[in-house]
Amino acid sequence: MKNKIYIALLASVIMYSCQKLDREFITDLSQEQIEVSYDRTTQLLNAVYVELREGFFDIGGTAMMASATDEAEHAQENAAVQNFNNGSWNAINNPNNVWGAYYRGIRRANFFLESIGKVNLDLYKLDPSLSQQDVYRTRLYEMERWKYEARFLRAYFYFELVKRYGGVPLITQTLGVENVADTKRNTLEECIEYIKNECDSVASVLIPGSDVNRTPELIPVSYLPTSIYLGRATRGAALALKSKVLLYAASELFNNPSWAGGYANKDLISLSGSSRTQRWQAASDASLAVINAYGTASLGNTYSSLFGTTGLSQSEMIFIRRNTASNSFEQANFPIGLQGRSGTNPSQNMVDAYEIRKGSGPTQTAVPFDWTNPTHVANIYTSGTGDNARDPRLDFTIAVNNKQLVNNAGFNRVLQIYTGGLDGKPTPDATKTGYYIKKYINNAPNATGVHSWVFIRMAEVFLNYAEARNELGDLATARDYINRVRSRPGVAMPLIAAGLTQAEIRDRIMHERRVEFAFEDHRAWDVRRWMTAKSVLGAPIRGVNITRLTTVPTVTFSYTPFDVEQRVFDENKMYLYPIPQGDIINSPGLIQNPGW
Repeated sequence: MKNKIYIALLASVIMYSCQKLDREFITDLSQEQIEVSYDRTTQLLNAVYVELREGFFDIGGTAMMASATDEAEHAQENAAVQNFNNGSWNAINNPNNVWGAYYRGIRRANFFLESIGKVNLDLYKLDPSLSQQDVYRTRLYEMERWKYEARFLRAYFYFELVKRYGGVPLITQTLGVENVADTKRNTLEECIEYIKNECDSVASVLIPGSDVNRTPELIPVSYLPTSIYLGRATRGAALALKSKVLLYAASELFNNPSWAGGYANKDLISLSGSSRTQRWQAASDASLAVINAYGTASLGNTYSSLFGTTGLSQSEMIFIRRNTASNSFEQANFPIGLQGRSGTNPSQNMVDAYEIRKGSGPTQTAVPFDWTNPTHVANIYTSGTGDNARDPRLDFTIAVNNKQLVNNAGFNRVLQIYTGGLDGKPTPDATKTGYYIKKYINNAPNATGVHSWVFIRMAEVFLNYAEARNELGDLATARDYINRVRSRPGVAMPLIAAGLTQAEIRDRIMHERRVEFAFEDHRAWDVRRWMTAKSVLGAPIRGVNITRLTTVPTVTFSYTPFDVEQRVFDENKMYLYPIPQGDIINSPGLIQNPGW
């Protein structure tokens, strides 16, 4: 029983509430204390998990990264995310400066890995009783698994750094203050290779299955559908991270340093060596390995089930952050007329990205929304699967005028986002764009719920695979995997027909990622790795002015799009983040990124 309590304890402390962890205690833990404390070692691993950054309030503690892309605008003028949008961010003031946080996580992982072998289990090892021997074996098993969890987390932190900064210092042991000045960046190639190799190590580890009471897998593919371990690193997560990092390695940004001009250290921001085709093949192989490991031919979950309070246990989830119940997201993002703070305002750019259906039955197609088409405008928010209905993911993701926020009697009125309405202008702090976010919102009114942040899910792997296959010229497989995402339950969008060119399928992949992963912290990085960021992040953010025309016999409205603000994206430097200036000063060997 005591052993089971220890297992449950480690699983529970990984949850978000455990940010109450006594950081000073962890920092001050000596090697001598580690040697006699199994329980303190579990706290060390928890301290690594704590450094996983969710995306609900990632920018300045108030905003989602979506508000720094064409997905959204933030309602608060003084929110830190606005520095991204007006181009005023720099090496001293970066609203998303994660350098220190991820290196703190890496240091904690290194310290844990150096400490785990020093835990003294002689109390159990030397006791011949069967119960104590079982405790001894179980703890050896757990500590071996924890090593690979820590290695995965360290690799994940490095990926998050690489996608923002390019090549970064690879530090795999704890360093003293005296070593800081000597820190140098590794090449991008070295960083990609390191992350890939760590993922391979975690994914390949097995333990002999001699004990019938334990799984033979040291790191399982998944803990789904229910387990106290949900949210922990798995073999599936390691395979999926490898798919992700190799997709980035094959993409345009890391293979085309032309944007950096005469930058002298191109090996920090670009790859050389193997051919682009080989990189796409590696990304393809890695993505297929995930699909095969899960035995997944289709997406079985409805889109709406992935992001509510039940999202944690959906079969599509690969790597998530498990949080405790809270209504902080609702408070920050509810419409102003429902006592919220408006928060993340989806843009008209985002709304326009959702296709509209034409026709019905087997011959139904989907076309881009067109403001010059009166039929489209008349059906701007039409739900369903019939003629002129919008992609259902719009209704699951964005709250619109004259519809309820959620389908629950507790929210017993439709949103009034029109001018003069309870949720619209000119009410102070009302949405700037004419929309509110709906994704992640709890369906139960006046209640708290679990909001789990999704780092990787199977739909991403499907589209990673589609992208790699398309770049390799396998258009049929690429189209097939796009359609597997479009045909998921509850979405069932018309399938993409055969006969498209490689460029057309590439556009379809970009579109599908945009609508499938809206507000999941993909857009900012996708448009950078595709090197389309200038035309996307530098374009005006649009909204819609809504006027109520009549109230009887029916309520009618007019919708007029307008520019909310002009965004700034300097393509000579903003494809990568600047290394923080303080770290450049403390470590003179660190070379700054281009343009900063």
